[in-house]
Amino acid sequence: MNKGLMKRLAQVSLLALAVGGLAAQAHAVDVKSIAIMTPEEPTDFGWNQQGFDAAKAVAEKYGLEFMPATGLGYGDVHPQARELADDGASLIIAHASGYNTAVPEVGAEKGVPVAIVDMEGAGKPGVLANYTLSAHEGAYLAGILAARTTKTKSVGIVVSGEPPSWNSQSAAFANGVKAADGSVKILYAVIGPAAYADAAGGNRVTASLIGAGADVIFGQGDGATFGMLQAVETGKAVDGGKVWFIDVIGDKTSIDKGNLLSSVIWDMVPVYSEMVEDLKAGKFGTHEYAIHLADDSVRLLHSKHIPDDVWAEIEKVRGQIIDGSVKVDRIEDAQKVRALMSSVTDAPPQ
Repeated sequence: MNKGLMKRLAQVSLLALAVGGLAAQAHAVDVKSIAIMTPEEPTDFGWNQQGFDAAKAVAEKYGLEFMPATGLGYGDVHPQARELADDGASLIIAHASGYNTAVPEVGAEKGVPVAIVDMEGAGKPGVLANYTLSAHEGAYLAGILAARTTKTKSVGIVVSGEPPSWNSQSAAFANGVKAADGSVKILYAVIGPAAYADAAGGNRVTASLIGAGADVIFGQGDGATFGMLQAVETGKAVDGGKVWFIDVIGDKTSIDKGNLLSSVIWDMVPVYSEMVEDLKAGKFGTHEYAIHLADDSVRLLHSKHIPDDVWAEIEKVRGQIIDGSVKVDRIEDAQKVRALMSSVTDAPPQ
């Protein structure tokens, strides 16, 4: 058994103990408010902003009080979770895997349902639910786009860590590239183990992949992507041509200077809406929540830079993924991801 799996099983066991005193029976809840906790401010066009915006939209949709707690960092969040519970939160969305122990403990203590991230199998009816937002199917389409766009026959993946969501996208992107053009090299670089907000590191590592030949960069980093995008905007491909950037989670079109080729968009509104509906129906915590191509909660951004024939190919494959004729494997193990790459770089700390 690998260490990552052992760690996740241990976390699930701790959560079981934390909520063990509550009845494992879902019951209907009169939902009046929705709270979300994020480690960074919702200005990253990514994980924090998409989660915040989705929770706010769902609150407006159902006429609920919106209770955001943002910029909390990655340390102990017991106090902030207790404050939200004491202020009357009907649901607390712990929008960071680092909160997967503290917030459920507070939920159990205060009797407030909690949603956590990236811990499949941890759900408990009426008490705790998991949402694992793997957009691997969208990343596969992004891989096809990258293979059709590159002129240097090299593309790069830059990640700010190797969590399950990043890993599944990296693997699917690589497989999409290979399916479209097996001659394209895939360069892979990790900024750091948890470098989500490291814009300087994103810039430095992206520039190194551009120097190594990549002219399309698939960037996964939250705040770190601003540095990646800057490196793309200021860099030149080894053949003297343009470098393109494919983003994830959000849409940076409003700040694009002409290099944003696309983005694998994550729309969390359907996920949070389903949570509210399940709370009302007494079904919360009885199943996992996810995002999908079929309902457009995962979709590839159709920018003006994508040629019509390439987009038509992408739409065709999208339909094949939805109908099951094309299968995109969800690979979350970091070593299996690395095995798909032409080269791998672990960036040294600065």
